[in-house]
Amino acid sequence: MTTCVVVKKNNEIAIASDSLVTFGDTRLSHAYEANNKMFEVGDSWVTLAGTAAHFPVMRKLLTGMAEDCKLNTRDEVFDTFSKVHQILKEQFFLNTKEEDDDPYESSQIAALVANPYGIFGVYSYREVFSFDRFWGIGSGRNFALGAMYAAYDKCETAREIAEIGVNAGAEFDKSSAGPFRIVSFPMQPLPEA
Repeated sequence: MTTCVVVKKNNEIAIASDSLVTFGDTRLSHAYEANNKMFEVGDSWVTLAGTAAHFPVMRKLLTGMAEDCKLNTRDEVFDTFSKVHQILKEQFFLNTKEEDDDPYESSQIAALVANPYGIFGVYSYREVFSFDRFWGIGSGRNFALGAMYAAYDKCETAREIAEIGVNAGAEFDKSSAGPFRIVSFPMQPLPEA
């Protein structure tokens, strides 16, 4: 699994992830492959938690959507990931089944999106959340959330808080490890439609 976080503070946005990939009991550290769990799509950064198969698929899919990939607002993220779900089923043979009583088909994805306009979380049924402070996904999420909660009021920058989050995830979660990738940038007002 992984530890991925997004943070918003003092007009700065940060997104961070660890770099460990696991296959059952096997660990594939950064020493054996340059595991990059974040990728850029326009002016957004995306990171994922879940199966390693998601990373090449989602990177290719989102970057290939061109103008159809809009991630600046909660509604745009929802619309984009709804389109993504259909493409995942039709072109990449997504298995949408989780439980018999699921209300919707699952996209089998947990993602974080950060751009100059906000920080967002996307979950399996295309639920989209817009966060005011911070959030995390992956198996190290709970450690990261606790550490970021404790640090949020004490730190000045979103980048510092994100670094604390991924470090806590890697410290206590057996499926997370450095090196970490952290990207930060200033917030901006939404462009005129």
